[in-house]
Amino acid sequence: MKHLYKSTAVLLLLLPISMTSSAAEPQKAGEPMKEMGTHQQGMGMMGGMTEEQKTQHMRTMQEHMLTMHDLSNQILSEKDATKKEALKNQQLELMKSHHAQMMQHRQQKMQEHKK
Repeated sequence: MKHLYKSTAVLLLLLPISMTSSAAEPQKAGEPMKEMGTHQQGMGMMGGMTEEQKTQHMRTMQEHMLTMHDLSNQILSEKDATKKEALKNQQLELMKSHHAQMMQHRQQKMQEHKK
């Protein structure tokens, strides 16, 4: 049992040392930034957009979110089961449409990246 405690203590003491050594490694210049979730090197998802395009994109996202929240509130407050189901179906269709748009945009980005 003493051996187990000593091994655990050693591991706990070495853990911070190993963490600092891996954090000190510089990122290679040609290596994409995987940790940040970016797909293009150093650009991010909206890197090629102007400020006006970014603002328009954000407004579109905001409108979608507000519509989704509005539908959620209507679903939660609706007492009639058939109306509630119709609202759920409407929200589902909106979700499907948004998902299809995102997938289409992703495909376009993948095609651009291959060129």
